[in-house]
Amino acid sequence: MEKIHNNLNIENLTKTEWFNQFNKGQQKEILKGLKNNVDVSVYANKKFKDKQMKEIRIGLELDLDVSVYAKLEYNSKQMKEIREGLDYSLEISIYAKSEFSYEQMREIKSGLREKNDVSIYATIEYNWEQMRQIRWGLEDDLDVSIYATPVYHWTQMDQIRLGMKDNLDVSKIAKKNYNWEKMERIRYNMLYS
Repeated sequence: MEKIHNNLNIENLTKTEWFNQFNKGQQKEILKGLKNNVDVSVYANKKFKDKQMKEIRIGLELDLDVSVYAKLEYNSKQMKEIREGLDYSLEISIYAKSEFSYEQMREIKSGLREKNDVSIYATIEYNWEQMRQIRWGLEDDLDVSIYATPVYHWTQMDQIRLGMKDNLDVSKIAKKNYNWEKMERIRYNMLYS
């Protein structure tokens, strides 16, 4: 904010040209920040959408280091995942990368919360659904190396993981050329024969 606005109260600030450059959603987030005594200059930028402003404001209210995610390269959902990781005191540098979708960030964040070795799947090569299958396998103490490869679709990973959970010989279904339906049929035959 410009110095000229430092001595204005909130009501007078809302009448300024500076304030009126923002859309209604952005104005709402600036007002919330002012009422909660946060430094709105961190996010009072027309280029931030109101939902991005909200995530930055919440981080400031929680006294988090928002400089990590108060960047235009992140959408509001990515910002939320990073903010939550900061709030949980997680090593967010592993996933605070704009090339990860917010869903991928969420899977990595969830693995970190469970104290899993996320390095196995914290790579752009896996989509979030593949990441989830690997994370679930780690949570079940399975040897995920059997299916943790981007060549498997997440539905194939799911069948292999479920077979492992049932203590089946998954070498019979862990075939890249088998679609998930074939894997499921074989798994069911092994399970119920």
